[in-house]
Order: sequence, then C-alpha cells, then structure tokens
Amino acid sequence: MNAVLHNDRLLRALLRQPVDVTPIWLMRQAGRYLPEYRTARARAGSFMALCQTPERACEVTLQPLVRFPLDAAILFSDILTVPDAMGLGLSFSEGEGPQFARPLRSAADIARLAVPDPEVELRYVLDAVRLIRRELAGRVPLIGFAGSPWTLATYMVEGGSSKDYARIKALLYDQPSLLHRLLNVVAQAVTIYLNGQIAAGAQVAMVFDTWGGILAPRAYREFSLAYLAQIVAGLTREAEQRRVPIILFTKGGGAWLEDLAATGCDAVGVDWTVDLGEARQRVGARVALQGNLDPAALYAAPERIREQAAQVLTDFGAGPGHIFNLGHGVQPGVDPDRVATLVAAVHELSGSRLPGGNA
Repeated sequence: MNAVLHNDRLLRALLRQPVDVTPIWLMRQAGRYLPEYRTARARAGSFMALCQTPERACEVTLQPLVRFPLDAAILFSDILTVPDAMGLGLSFSEGEGPQFARPLRSAADIARLAVPDPEVELRYVLDAVRLIRRELAGRVPLIGFAGSPWTLATYMVEGGSSKDYARIKALLYDQPSLLHRLLNVVAQAVTIYLNGQIAAGAQVAMVFDTWGGILAPRAYREFSLAYLAQIVAGLTREAEQRRVPIILFTKGGGAWLEDLAATGCDAVGVDWTVDLGEARQRVGARVALQGNLDPAALYAAPERIREQAAQVLTDFGAGPGHIFNLGHGVQPGVDPDRVATLVAAVHELSGSRLPGGNA
C-alpha cells in the first residue's frame, strides 16, 4: 500500500492543522448527477451489482476525481451493506428506494442477529477499499464510512424508508431494552466494519446518522449519541503511521453539536440549517467542522454559487479546522459544471483570503 500522500489537506484540516486552501469533498460526489455514473450503473445492471463488484465500485469512486480537483475520495458503497450482511435481504427498487426482504418484526428476529465478519460477508467492500487505494496512488485520501446504529436500526425495523417512523419509534417507547439490544449488536458490527475498512486502507472514517434528527433530545442522547460514542471509542485511530480522523454527521443534529464534539471524534458534520460561525463558537477548539452549503445552491447560476461558497467560508472565519462540504448529498438533477464551479471557488477564495491560505 502506497503510504505517500500527495494531497493531505483533508487530513490536516480534520486535525485542525494549517492548510494552504480549504479542502473540499462532497457527500454523494459519485452519483446520479454524473453521466459517467449513470453509464456505469446501467452497465452493472443494478445498484447492488455496482456496490458488490470491487472493480465497478472503484471505477465509480474515482469518476468525480477525474472531473474535479477534489481533496478526497469517498468509498462508493451504501450504509445498508451492514444489515444486508446480517441477513435482512437488501434490494433497491426504482423510485422506491431500499427495501429489506426480512425486516425485524420480533424479539426473536433481533436475537438471531449476528455481527458479520467484514472479511467474509463484506469482503467485496474491503476489496474495493484495497483496489481504490492502489488506483489512487496517493493522489488524495480515501474516506471510508458506515451508517450509525440508530439509522441502520431504523431501516431494519421499518423495512425500508419511512415517513412517520412508526415501527422504530413504537419499539423505542414500548420496548426500549429490546431496542438497546438491537443497537448494541449493530454498533459492534459498525465498529468492526469500519476497522476493517481502515485496515484495508481507508484513511478517514465517517459515520452517517441520517435519521438522528427525527429524535427528541433525550431519545437522541440515549438511542443515537451513546452508540456513536461507543463506535468512536472502539475505532482504530492510527494506521500507516498517521492518525485516522473520525467524522460524525447527524442530519438535523444542530441542537447536539456540543454533544457530538464531546464523543472524542475529530470532526463534526454540519447541515445547512446551522450557521457555521455559531457552530464554531459552540464547539470551540475541540473538533473540526465539515459543511455546510445547502445542496440546492448547486442549482443556482455560477456567480451565485461563488457567492454562497464565499459566505460559507466567511461564516467559518479564519484559522484551520474547516472542511468544505454540502449540508447533505449532491442531488441527482445538478449540472456537473456547477460542481466544478463550486470546487474552483472554494480553492480560489480560501487561498486568497489570507497570506498562506487559512493557516
């Protein structure tokens, strides 16, 4: 494995070290907005085939780096690979999103769950990580990721996407101890899975807590945050003689930034509903911040995108510890040229703000 990293801006910013320009990568940077992704997806025959074939996952991971001078690659996969490996039978229907053939409907279903071995049930993911690292050849760091226990449990109990989260919230309020049993086994699985990705070559680990924002404050701390902290405590924090930074992101989690910062992670993702300057004041010097342009801003004209990028940079202010990103993923209808405008603007504007960039 090539340990020489030619562009380490992301790693430095995540550790709140000086950088020449603010690094940028985008959630869902490899996705349906790219015509080359749509071609690869059609060639694979299904989304699952794309994820489960390391060569195809590698191709798609690298596609945005061919177009844009991004400062990181993120593994092309899906957060639901873990529950699929636990035997729930994942599939994706066009227009309907993910569905599980065997959702959790009883205590017996939960009792049968076992923690998968990443090198066995999820070998295709780790093989993709190894292949991507080799193909990157040190250009930029590779981000590995997983879903949070609460988010994965939500899908596992609901059987797919949900509008009202009735089943998972009924379990939370009626049988909290049973839900804790489920969350504990999922947290173990996520920790082992992320450590497997790190061992295979991921240089950053990110946990996506997509549904944490639907919880009431006490429920969030008990059923989501506690398990995020458990994962952070169990992760490998050094590999290839470098620190492996950990990013936590709760969508809709602006109320709990201080709590997230206190888990021991290195960076907290911030969605677009939070003022980035206020977020920085709240977390202080404990963590770096990642975010937080509204994804819909990419539908705007190029000059407006530049203005919005400048505003995010201004909101964060001077000094290290900022990773530019969207507040959520790139939307499928976005013109790739708008992404190019954003990436160029972030590098140009952050580099010109002060002598030496934002150091």
